Amino acid sequence: AAGIAPTTDMNPVLLKPQSDRGAQVIIQGRSIGTLDAAGYHEYKRIARRAVLDSYHRLASGYELIVVEGAGSAAEINLRANDIANMGFAEAVDCPVVLIADIDRGGVFAQLVGTLALLSESERARVTGFVINRFRGDRALLDPGLEWLETHSGKPVFGVLAHLENLHLDAEDSISRSPGEHAAQTALLRVLVPVTPRISNHTDFDPLRQHPQIDFRYSSDPHDVTGTDLVILPGSKSVRADLAWLREHGVGRAAGTASARTAA
Repeated sequence: AAGIAPTTDMNPVLLKPQSDRGAQVIIQGRSIGTLDAAGYHEYKRIARRAVLDSYHRLASGYELIVVEGAGSAAEINLRANDIANMGFAEAVDCPVVLIADIDRGGVFAQLVGTLALLSESERARVTGFVINRFRGDRALLDPGLEWLETHSGKPVFGVLAHLENLHLDAEDSISRSPGEHAAQTALLRVLVPVTPRISNHTDFDPLRQHPQIDFRYSSDPHDVTGTDLVILPGSKSVRADLAWLREHGVGRAAGTASARTAA
């Protein structure tokens, strides 16, 4: 969108989950191994240096840098060694805009609660708010916005409408909802088994959006019946996911369906 070639400095710390408790840690494009949650929490002291190095390289070449936080701005249980949210903002002395998702509900509680959990210096960095994914009559929202500005002393910079056809990659989880196109009109039925350590699932997004494909994710072997094509996804632990497929009967169901189709 910005017309700029991406570099590893734009995502200096990348986590690729490999199990329920561990993830591959990639620092500035190079893997340093797999760490569990506690191990990574300790490693963040080292990762912080890489994050700041990347920031300063970018700052030397660009007039404006937009930094996206991770999770909540007020992860008080993870405040020590924070490198993604307010800890980073304090380290580089940058202003902060809190963006809240109204589609989930409780948007005012999100914003006021976040401010309450921040330290005094962190609150001072918050310059205002943005309400994201709003549906309906804006006039019904205005009284709440006025209260929020009065209560917090900070402005609401804007309200962004919910966009139905904005196809963005899922960040952390897989959308289990079927593809956008009705099974009755699809020419091809595709199923991808959701394994515990699935990786690169966003590669399937073009299939989910294709007008002639009925695309589904599923962990149920019964859903294989009636499917034209089963695609095994990438995995961060092939052996473990293969065992899972066998244990849950997905491989057996696919073999049975294949034999039936061939007959």
